[in-house]
Amino acid sequence: MTERETEIFRIIQQNPAISQNELAAKLNLARSSVAVHIANLQKKGYILGKGYIVNESAYVLGVGAANVDIHGRSKKSIVMHDSNPGHMNTSAGGVTRNVCENLSRLGVSVKLISAVGTDVYADQIRRECQSAGIDISNLYVADGKASSTYMSMIDADGDMFVALSDMTVLQGLPLSFLSGKQSLIRGARLVTCDPSLSEEAICRLLDLCEGGPDVYADPVSTAYARKLAPYVGRLHTVKPNRMELEILAGQEIRDELSLYNACEKVLNKGLHRIFVSLGTEGCLYMDQEGRMLRRKLRPFEHMVNATGAGDAFTAAMIYATLEDMPIESVMDYAMAAGIAAIGHERTINPQMSISLLESILKEYKQ
Repeated sequence: MTERETEIFRIIQQNPAISQNELAAKLNLARSSVAVHIANLQKKGYILGKGYIVNESAYVLGVGAANVDIHGRSKKSIVMHDSNPGHMNTSAGGVTRNVCENLSRLGVSVKLISAVGTDVYADQIRRECQSAGIDISNLYVADGKASSTYMSMIDADGDMFVALSDMTVLQGLPLSFLSGKQSLIRGARLVTCDPSLSEEAICRLLDLCEGGPDVYADPVSTAYARKLAPYVGRLHTVKPNRMELEILAGQEIRDELSLYNACEKVLNKGLHRIFVSLGTEGCLYMDQEGRMLRRKLRPFEHMVNATGAGDAFTAAMIYATLEDMPIESVMDYAMAAGIAAIGHERTINPQMSISLLESILKEYKQ
């Protein structure tokens, strides 16, 4: 979807009975222009026939973490065991939730399965998800529990110095709740998840997806990569960094040859595709068909917050895959999304859009 089509689609989701004249007035457009956008949405399968019936089958499902991120950026070099003057910022986060928000901002219909508590953070998670167009009607609410929280300290250069996460409420997501969402899970175009889920929940999710939608995963960290490693062969696509790949492959990566060997080792377990994030070196792609590709964009020199870069990368990679782009474009769009993310203080860049990614590619593509 284009940005305008996305805007119209979200309004129709909230009010399927709205008229073209009402849409035109709401968006300050000519009615004929609205009619063209709606016709395009119908051709693309996002709405069905007259009456603006939303095609609920055309969605990506996220299953995983939804939390509140608390970021503190130091104004100067961090001094250990002391109070450091800085700037604080809070926003909704969580790897899977972040991927879903970025996807929604790129025009993809998304639904989220996660767990929240009954605190003020749960209210913030709901509010920001709804504002971004994420369907949160399938959240599990743990009565009396605290919602997940991620706290990070960012150094003066914008890179993460240290972080701490509490995913207790997500670890308690009942398997029966997940099983009760079987039709929702199997009806998705694809499922994206993260290993913040309990190991039992990961197994149950993979069982529910067997023979159905492909499952994409971000290992998140070396600790969580260890949880994901036994199941990597049941996934379709993963996006590790170099350290996480070492865990998934069970071997040290010392040079280019060992990097490629590690990817082959993981693919031999049954994984279909792997995107390895290599920081300033760009990205390495390999798949079961034997394709191997290295891509990178010109370095971005004004990093503000690196926290959400990987989630933006994953979202754009999913978007470009769903659009059947060639793998070179998939990688370029994904890396452009990473640049868009690190240039903003919030976990999700609120300006995330196809036009933003394309403008970044014009500037940074080598």
